[in-house]
Amino acid sequence: MAPASNLTRHRGNVSRPEREALLGQRGAVLWLTGLSGSGKSTIAFALERRLIDQGRAAYVLDGDNVRFGLNSDLGFSPADRNENIRRVGEAAALFADAGILAIAGFISPYGAHRDRARDRARGRFVEIYLDVPVSVCEERDPKGLYRKARAGEITNFTGVSAPYEAPDSPELRLDTAALTVDQCVDRIIDYLTAEGYLSAPAAEEAAE
Repeated sequence: MAPASNLTRHRGNVSRPEREALLGQRGAVLWLTGLSGSGKSTIAFALERRLIDQGRAAYVLDGDNVRFGLNSDLGFSPADRNENIRRVGEAAALFADAGILAIAGFISPYGAHRDRARDRARGRFVEIYLDVPVSVCEERDPKGLYRKARAGEITNFTGVSAPYEAPDSPELRLDTAALTVDQCVDRIIDYLTAEGYLSAPAAEEAAE
């Protein structure tokens, strides 16, 4: 649905670099994608804990949690899953614009949907692919979803009856079958540090 023609985009009196200077970091969308059971929620919350402990402003947008509120009106049809990711991408981009490290943990099986979220983040998007074989995820099956999908109780289930388009060039690729949660978090933190996300913008940048 196209936006109404009488809308005007307003620019505030505070820039993103100013907000980032206040927080001492750069806002970004950290997008964890992978099959159900790949470790998205576990790693997302462990990463949030580590960042908060380091004095960073971070917040997890979890795939299940947003369906209790923001996306409680959506089901799991292809159209609803598309809208689910669109809304989360928009919300995460707002967090990043506020200077916060927004950690989004979603299956997000379609590359086009992840690309749209990347575009909305305006250059502050870190795609983290939890690259785990479906067989390993099915062995874990913490929610019993694969068993239900195999029995036909759940339709359109990614990895069983619906496709997953793996990222071609993610910023990070983590094999959670070989790495511990702490090791995964270490690698994400190392990347954020190297790319300058955990440092405040230069004074001249904040003054622009």
